[in-house]
This record gives sequence, C-alpha cells and structure tokens, in this order.
Amino acid sequence: MDLREWPELSDEELDVAYNVRRKAGEELFAAHMARYRAASDAAVDGLPGTPGIVYDAASGERLDVWGTGGGPRPVFVFVHGGYWRALAREDSRFMARMLHGQGVATVVPDYTLAPAATLEEIVRQVRAAVAWVHREGRAHGLDPDRITVGGSSAGGHLAGTLMVEGWQEELGLPADAVKAAMPFSGLFDLRPLTRVYVNEWLGLDAARAARLSPALLPAGRRFPAVVAAAEHDGAGFVEQTRAFAAHWGIEPLIVPGRDHFDVVLDLGDPESTVARALLDLIRST
Repeated sequence: MDLREWPELSDEELDVAYNVRRKAGEELFAAHMARYRAASDAAVDGLPGTPGIVYDAASGERLDVWGTGGGPRPVFVFVHGGYWRALAREDSRFMARMLHGQGVATVVPDYTLAPAATLEEIVRQVRAAVAWVHREGRAHGLDPDRITVGGSSAGGHLAGTLMVEGWQEELGLPADAVKAAMPFSGLFDLRPLTRVYVNEWLGLDAARAARLSPALLPAGRRFPAVVAAAEHDGAGFVEQTRAFAAHWGIEPLIVPGRDHFDVVLDLGDPESTVARALLDLIRST
C-alpha cells in the first residue's frame, strides 16, 4: 500500500493507516495512557516550576513551566497529542525531570480540544504559547533565545506548524523565534484525514486541510530538526514522517522496537535514542 497515492486508496485502507488506537488495541492503548499520566506525575514531583500560567487571554488556556533554576535555561516546548481532541498538559510532562537534570526547562501548554475549537484556533493557541515563552519566559527562568519545540502525533502536527514561515510576524516574533524542533509521529499533510474517522471532530474540507498542512507550506529557514517516528507506528505516520523529513532536507529518525504511543516516553530516559537526539538539538541552539 503506497500511502503517497492516498487519493487512490479506499477509506478502509486509510483508516488502517491512521487508526493507531485500533492498531494497538484497547487494552494496550489504556495502558499507554496510564503510563503517560504516571510518568508525568513522577517527573514533576518536587521539581521546581510554575504550573497553570494563562498564556493566551483570548482562550484562557494555560501552560506549565517545569525544571527551572540557576538562571535562564534553554526551553523545550512540548505539545501533546490525542488527535486534537484528547489528553492534556498533565499527561505530557514526562520528560521534565530528565531535561531538568541536563539544564533544560520544559513548557507544556494546553489547547482547547476539538470540536470545541477549530483546528485553525488550536494552531493559533499553540503559536501563542511560543509567543508567551518568547515574551515572558525570562521572568520564569526561561531563555527566550533558545526555544526548541516538539510534540507527538497531533502534537507533532502542531509542532510542524511552528516550523513553517509566515506566522511569526503577526505575533510580533522574530522569524527565528523557534531555534530547533523535534516532532514525533506527526501528521504533516492533513488531506488524507478528511476521509477517516478523525474528521468527525475536525470537520475539514480539502482546502482547509491543505492550508493547515506543514508539508504543503514553505519550510522557510531550515533550522536544526529531528523528525521522528516509531518502527511499529501506524503506516500513515511513518510515511508522513519520511515525507516531512525530506521536505525539511534531512533523514527521518525511525526508532526501532517502539510504537506510536511509547516512542515519546523514551524522552524520560537520558540514555535513549530520542533523548540523546533532543539534547543534541537543544545544545545546537
């Protein structure tokens, strides 16, 4: 099944490629979600930081800052997944202790979930979170000149919308506000999703999907990036990872022995492949 020829595929074939919850099965999926929350709680237990800061007055959405101390630190802004309609910042801070030990702070924003918010509004909010880090971060122990962004699954898509050009000026940011990026298992061309179950809450048509697709937008300044997916990821996510890495002019990182849900949890282990790659990225800033 060549997913690059997605218009020729049946709806069932596309569902197989993009329905990673069905691929995992309900029991394993539930276990992964429990690991997200448990690992996140353990990572911030006793860690210095400031949770629950309102970063966007229009929506009232909040973010957490973790792992500060000892002067302004480079910061990793991690955007959670959940197919834009699930999960929260409380499930998504599992890398904070590892990064704190390496002198890096972590910022995890919430965003209004679909269908209560359109995808355009979700993208706006995530960009507003980066703008908050750039403007207000120094007062919270963050170095606004060393922002690395990342995210998993739907969060990988949202990280991708922070990598393209053309949005920074509207928020009063320099074009190089984001210095590096590491999306995991992202969705960078949303057009296939208009034909699968996800569109029940996204409500996209082909034109809107194209406008919201990082792979179809100018890459602009190609700063350091790692575009990652798991060996046992959904086929659609692997193909999109490979295509977006090519769009960015780099080789993808396909992590052996991992699936769509557990690959990003390796960020909690400083010796893991993905943690080492992230730390190298951050040091490059």
